[in-house]
Amino acid sequence: QVQLVESGGGLVQPGGSLRLSCAASRTIFSIYAMGWYRQAPGKQRELVANITNRGSTNYDDSVKGRFTISRDNAKNTVYLQMNSLKPEDTAVYYCNARPSPYVPTHYWGQGTQVTVSS
Repeated sequence: QVQLVESGGGLVQPGGSLRLSCAASRTIFSIYAMGWYRQAPGKQRELVANITNRGSTNYDDSVKGRFTISRDNAKNTVYLQMNSLKPEDTAVYYCNARPSPYVPTHYWGQGTQVTVSS
């Protein structure tokens, strides 16, 4: 089991940047994949980006070229650098951990609000 705590959300103007952090309660070195999802009001939760323990990354088309996911195994932390933010990026962002590719078990953080507005 792993507990996840997100931080770094807030209000930012269009075109601005934010960096989200997700701190895990234990080592993430062996966790298969860490990721970020988001959920806007009235919409389903969707994958934003994920990164495997081998460093492979995957991004939703809507954020490619603007967002960057990274993981620091020494700090047990995953980051999401978000640049060129748009109003449509407004959502609650959730950190996700999937310990194994063979078992459909996921752990979630409590979420952090990102609001992009002028």
